[in-house]
Amino acid sequence: QLELVESGGGLVQAGGSLRLSCAASGRTFSFYAMGWFRQAPGKEREGVVGISVSGGTTYYADSVKDRFTISRDNAKNTVYLQMNSLKAEDTAVYYCAAKNGYRPAPTSGSYDYWGQGTQVTVSS
Repeated sequence: QLELVESGGGLVQAGGSLRLSCAASGRTFSFYAMGWFRQAPGKEREGVVGISVSGGTTYYADSVKDRFTISRDNAKNTVYLQMNSLKAEDTAVYYCAAKNGYRPAPTSGSYDYWGQGTQVTVSS
């Protein structure tokens, strides 16, 4: 079992920044591609960003390109999501997820482990 714990969410004004962290434990973190997903009230969970095992391959949803950056530190078993220029529409619960295998995927069904989520609220 791979346990994932997110942190770093909170309330921020539009235009501001937040950095989310997701700490992994229980299994070899470097075996897993990682992704960040979000779910706003009344909406389906959507893939935001993903990163490969080595960090060399990433994907970004169009809605967050040039504003969000995903990174990982395999020595610290942690994946990060730097969010800049936040907008009200970024408000959601953000989840990190782990996928067995090298490459990330934008679909939630591809992931094997999930964190409990952290709330991000952007006030306009």
